[in-house]
Formats: sequence, C-alpha cells, structure tokens
Amino acid sequence: MSASNNYLNKPTTINCNGQLIDMTQPRVMGILNVTPDSFYDGGKYNNGTVILSKVQQMLSEGADIIDIGAYSSRPGAQHITMEEEWERLAEVLELVRKDKPDALLSVDTFRAEIAKRAVREFEVDIINDISAGEMDENMFATIAELNVPYIIMHMKGTPQNMQQNPVYKNDMVFEIIDFLADKKRQLSLMGVHDVIIDPGFGFGKTLEHNYTLMNRLNEMKLLELPMLVGISRKSMIYKLLGTTAEEALTGTTALNMMALERGANILRVHDVKEAKECIRIFSKVLVV
Repeated sequence: MSASNNYLNKPTTINCNGQLIDMTQPRVMGILNVTPDSFYDGGKYNNGTVILSKVQQMLSEGADIIDIGAYSSRPGAQHITMEEEWERLAEVLELVRKDKPDALLSVDTFRAEIAKRAVREFEVDIINDISAGEMDENMFATIAELNVPYIIMHMKGTPQNMQQNPVYKNDMVFEIIDFLADKKRQLSLMGVHDVIIDPGFGFGKTLEHNYTLMNRLNEMKLLELPMLVGISRKSMIYKLLGTTAEEALTGTTALNMMALERGANILRVHDVKEAKECIRIFSKVLVV
C-alpha cells in the first residue's frame, strides 16, 4: 500500500488564521456538542468545568481541531432559533478561547450570522456547515468575506426530515459527488479555496446507503479536496450490530480505519484517543 493510493495527489494545506495545516497527514477533529439533545452526548457538557475538562482531555489525547456545535443535527432534532443557538455557543466559545487561546476551533453551524459572529468575536478558525449553504443563502458570501476554511457536507433535506425515506434518483455516490462538485465550483468563483468535503454519513441516507458510501468512498477523490469523515458512534454502526451508541466504539474504530484506507484526511470523533491510535497504526502500515 502506498501513500498515493490514500491521499490527495498533491500536498494540500488549509490556512487557519495564518497557520498552515498539512492535510496529507490524517487529522482528528474532536466533537464538543453543547446541546441538550445530541444523539450520543446531548446534555453532557452543560457547565464550564465539564466543558473545559473535556476540551483539555481531547487536546491532550491529540485532537488537532475542536468542533463545537450548539444546534443538534440528529435525525428529527428540534429546530431552535438563531438567538438560542448563539446564546449556547457564545458562552462556550468565550470559555474555551480564554482557556485555550491557541486551540484550532471549528464551529458547526449552517447559519451565516452565527459563522460571522463566531469568527469575528472569537477568532474561530473553521466553519463546518452540514447544509453546504443550502439552509442559508448568505453562507457562501459570508465565508468568502471571512476567508476561513469551510467544510461542506452532503445532506438530503434538513435534520428534521432527512431520514424520512431518503431516495436517490440514480447512482447515490455520483449524486453526492455532483452536489459537492457544484458547491466547490460556486465557492471557487467567489474566491473560496480552503474547502473540505464531508460526504455526510447518516444525513439523508439509509443503513444500506451508508455502507455503500463507505465501500465507494475513494471515489470522492475525484473532487480533489481534503475529506472529512464523521461516523463516530452513529446508528449505521449500532443498528447493524443491534447495540447502542454507547457500545459503538469498536465499530467506529473499524469504520475509521476503512475511511483512512479510502482517503479520509480528517476523522470527526467523540473518542480522540482511539482515533489517534487508529491513525498511528494506519500510518505505520504505509511505511513498512
């Protein structure tokens, strides 16, 4: 196995506030959900001490990026207002930025105004948008103005309806590639080039869709962009195994290894230590 079979053909970096992050080496994005209803960790991080302890744990275990979300995107999640999302988010960003001023922070939001305030008020480094601009027509222009790396994810519908019998007209993987390619083109015309793709496991996809997507994940290389994969403790694991999200760590690690083999550059996870170990083993196999 050679590195050329797994990573982008050319060395690729993303520019985070002047810091160049090499995407040819797999990275780990640690998840911090400050929501009461996220599918795995909803309600866990509801006070400053617990939040800072979790951030410190993830960083000490090797997280390259901390992704903070204040809007639950689990299937059927309750829709909240922008004001409520910002109220949750601002308090946490202030806390984390003060305690960890050098940490690379990503904000998980589909709202342009949230993205703008997060970057301008708290120097957030990356915006992670589950809708790739589909849920806020101002998002692309905002990203171009902010000049920060932008993660675009494929999703059919919204978190409220995405799992209600998702259907693809033709080839699902090609449809995802076409969607992301069109977004890449639009962003490029606006001067946005630090773009990361996310194929959107679990977002408008059945169990079979998810495993087909994993099997053919290497086809995403056609887009010639760094790729984030987020399958941590998702229902595609525990529904297949007949277990729960709490019991899905082994399955997560197995799928993370498959994702790395198929070209993933960033693993978005709840369990940083295990993801880093997975990457270390994967990287060792490439060089022996």
